[in-house]
Amino acid sequence: MSALAWIAVVSLVCWLWLLLGQGFFWRTDQRLPDRSAPADWPYVAVVVPARDEAQVLPRSLPTLLAQDYPGEAEIFLVDDGSSDGTGELARALAAREECALPLTVVEPGEPEPGWTGKLWALRHGIASALAREPEYLLLTDADIAHEPDSLRELVAAARSNGLDLVSQMARLRVASGWERLVVPAFVYFFAQLYPFRWINRPGARTAAAAGGCVLLRTEAAERARIPESVRQAVIDDVSVARAVSSSGGRIWLGLAERVDSVRPYPRLADLWRMIARSAYAQLRHSPLLLLGTVVGLALIYLAPPVALFAGMAREDAVAAGRRTARARGRLV
Repeated sequence: MSALAWIAVVSLVCWLWLLLGQGFFWRTDQRLPDRSAPADWPYVAVVVPARDEAQVLPRSLPTLLAQDYPGEAEIFLVDDGSSDGTGELARALAAREECALPLTVVEPGEPEPGWTGKLWALRHGIASALAREPEYLLLTDADIAHEPDSLRELVAAARSNGLDLVSQMARLRVASGWERLVVPAFVYFFAQLYPFRWINRPGARTAAAAGGCVLLRTEAAERARIPESVRQAVIDDVSVARAVSSSGGRIWLGLAERVDSVRPYPRLADLWRMIARSAYAQLRHSPLLLLGTVVGLALIYLAPPVALFAGMAREDAVAAGRRTARARGRLV
């Protein structure tokens, strides 16, 4: 066989592995597990890190303030040095909305050395929340909108299944042309890298979470020393999940039905920044890993069409997949 044919065969083997051996990552059935209402609803502290989020806050914060939760819950919004009046806007929204949940705005100041910005905000939000002794912490981003029963369903899932961390990948906006083109691919590659089925198995070695929506048992957070143990992490959600799992906690990750991101990404540059700020960190800033990733992507996604058309042009039957077709023609 020619070199082109060998490349086509290796690409086929890779596709078969992705189809059958990577936790069926391409399926979309990993939703909140079966759950029932607990006998008593625990106290939950909702921690929202926010930096210059005045644009999206009017569409997200009211959905938290209006949560239909049978137990006691409180929101701690951490104004992380905003310059657009995020904290003042949050207080104004809480004052004029019919709030089911009370709001406290926390202002932590500049991060200390060794802390990334978001985790510094989470540190202070969690510290404020722990003073109220919550059983669970809901860590959610400022651009995330929740259906009225979101918190109730998360807690029911955690309690019913003995989970220490329940995370949902929020439904990202797909309004613009670039969003419709890039966002599904982003979710696909995330699930390929962290197959949800593998994560959700008891005792799994694969761990990940989606930072927009993470319900975390306080006891598990303290055992895993969250957020101190991950204070320098760039991909904080995956690092939190790994810390909880490594300390003996049981985690779960799936696709959201009640949680949506309201942040717009109208331009390709906006989506590029969203993906690029964590992609190289995931590769541990290694040029060799980056090169290997590019080669792997080319082998899986670029090689098949190139082999097809090049094989047809060179009459390479194996590369173009024409040997079977010719055999059938002879039988006819």
